[in-house]
Amino acid sequence: MSLHKNIKILKWFNFFTDFKLYAPIAIIYFATISGSYALGMSILAITMISSAIFEVPTGIFSDMIGRRKTVIFGALSALLYAICYAIGQSYLILVIGALFEGLSRSFYSGNDDALLYDTLAETNSLERYDELLGKLSAMFQVALAISAVFVIIFGGWSLSLLVWLSIIPQAICFILSFYFQEPKSHSNKSGNIFKHLTIAVKLFFSNKKLRLLSISSVLGYGFGEAGYQFQSAFYSTLWPIWAIGVAKIMSNIGAAASFHFSDKLLKRFNGIKILIVDDIYTRIINIFSTVFPSIFSPILMSTTSLSFGVITVAKNTLMQKEFTDEQRATMGSLNSFAGSFVFGVLAILIGVAADKTSPAHALLGLQLFQLINIWFYFKLLKMYS
Repeated sequence: MSLHKNIKILKWFNFFTDFKLYAPIAIIYFATISGSYALGMSILAITMISSAIFEVPTGIFSDMIGRRKTVIFGALSALLYAICYAIGQSYLILVIGALFEGLSRSFYSGNDDALLYDTLAETNSLERYDELLGKLSAMFQVALAISAVFVIIFGGWSLSLLVWLSIIPQAICFILSFYFQEPKSHSNKSGNIFKHLTIAVKLFFSNKKLRLLSISSVLGYGFGEAGYQFQSAFYSTLWPIWAIGVAKIMSNIGAAASFHFSDKLLKRFNGIKILIVDDIYTRIINIFSTVFPSIFSPILMSTTSLSFGVITVAKNTLMQKEFTDEQRATMGSLNSFAGSFVFGVLAILIGVAADKTSPAHALLGLQLFQLINIWFYFKLLKMYS
């Protein structure tokens, strides 16, 4: 099998990974079963915190014994969490599902980007990394957009059916995972785990560019993802549940287009400047939409996705250039570890805040805290000028 087939498989693997029909209204489903926004968001928090706990060992696992085996374990974990969520008769079953999802995310995190990077390195095509990363990542958003269509169709009738149908895509991912081929540059890696981790940590503290990129990425992911996952709760105060799918389709299509054309935009515009403009625009739109909530708020907030792909690829490409080959997946996992932990803490806080005040006020508070990231981007701009 040609290594180029890894890229073709990744395309569909990414699609089915995020083809979760319940994803646009996950917080509503979890809150319905658990009884509150705080407990509903705690499921997402458990997912991310468990992912954070597993991040470093799975990243080291990937660097030491291979990308392919890591993907297989991740796909198996994904199938198990999908089944648990579908059963979903109690909070405890949702928690078990969240633990499996966290494990799955940790297997994928760092490893999948490293698999793409190593595949391109082996075929002397590294110059296409940002282009292919963008196009492959677009498949996540396409899958979420199609998931939102199902929400429009079934959201007002049966949330449970959406979750049960979501098992099928994860089963497909499990089958696809066996068709990946291990890049030779990372076959049969071995070594001392603690030494491997120590080297990765030293690289973080010795490389100022990497340190700032990591901190801004961690905060951006933790705050941004917590806000995005909670958006549906806010939307449900303004629109009927089925209509939430419309806003999510707009958001996911915008993000998919942003990923697809990210390489062209990054060649034309400075990546750090794009990060700054995007952050300022997103803060203005989200603050306005939550301070003055209206039927137009979900539409306005959906427009912030138009640059999501570009900024994601920009951050990833900059960090991949700073990573060493031996610690590539480990470094990615360390970064994801911190981001997942920040998300986990914020998810619980935003749920509690929403229960005590309102979804709009909870989201507003999150936006105000995110203003700090603009300062980090300006520091990076000076370093890359």
